[in-house]
Amino acid sequence: MLKSIGIVGGGQMAEALIKGFLEKDLFSAKDIIVAEPLKERRQYLEEYYHIHTTPHNRTVLEKEGIILLAVKPQVMEAVLKEINPFIETNRHLLITIAAGLRLEFYEKRLPPGTRLVRVMPNTCALVQSSISAICKGSYATEEDVRLVEEIFRAIGEVLRVEEYYMDAVTALSGSGPAYVALFVEALIDGGVRCGLPRMIAEKLALATIEGTLKLMKISQKNPYEVKAMVTSPAGTTITAMEWLYKEGFPGIIIEALRKAWERSKELSSELSGK
Repeated sequence: MLKSIGIVGGGQMAEALIKGFLEKDLFSAKDIIVAEPLKERRQYLEEYYHIHTTPHNRTVLEKEGIILLAVKPQVMEAVLKEINPFIETNRHLLITIAAGLRLEFYEKRLPPGTRLVRVMPNTCALVQSSISAICKGSYATEEDVRLVEEIFRAIGEVLRVEEYYMDAVTALSGSGPAYVALFVEALIDGGVRCGLPRMIAEKLALATIEGTLKLMKISQKNPYEVKAMVTSPAGTTITAMEWLYKEGFPGIIIEALRKAWERSKELSSELSGK
């Protein structure tokens, strides 16, 4: 069990992490403190998870340990300005999960030598099934990064990347749950169009997605191999595939990710350039 963690921001992602920490026994409830401005939210977190909360950001830095910055990028500069005088580089390891803010943004605003790790989880953290991309700041040690990996395994898988790839990570896994949800929605509507009751179409679509992903993961078959397993000569699947290729389905997905990647780079420049 790790010593303590202070979290600035008590939103959904912070709650997902708290839930994972407690379930995986990484931290005890008494060693978790969350700074959250909304009284109702503080009360909820205290009552449901039995952790400590405070309306004051600086309070989370009173103990030695990990400081997790879980606020919106638009308010990050104000938060950093508030906590800056209380950061001690030998006592605190900072982790940020704010989308779009580059490491240089923080390193220009934090005390020299501050150990910092940037992490990009996704919404699937809410059910402990995230994939979190991790990159380290200039002063973070290998031990720091291993510690952050251990922490984020509480909500799913972890992957180390260079910060250069973070915009692509955002486009793929950060936005990815929305793409998958749209595809599932289309499968359901397609089933309804073919005469299935919506409830049955929903169950079939969700089970098919879950089963396909499980098949690829356990068998280690790539998508092409799984597709080939289902596609028989002159059958229904190849007929559907022919139509999808003709209409440019793979290219549409690729172009959508490229658009998201470009937008992520734009936002990173806008936010980090402040």
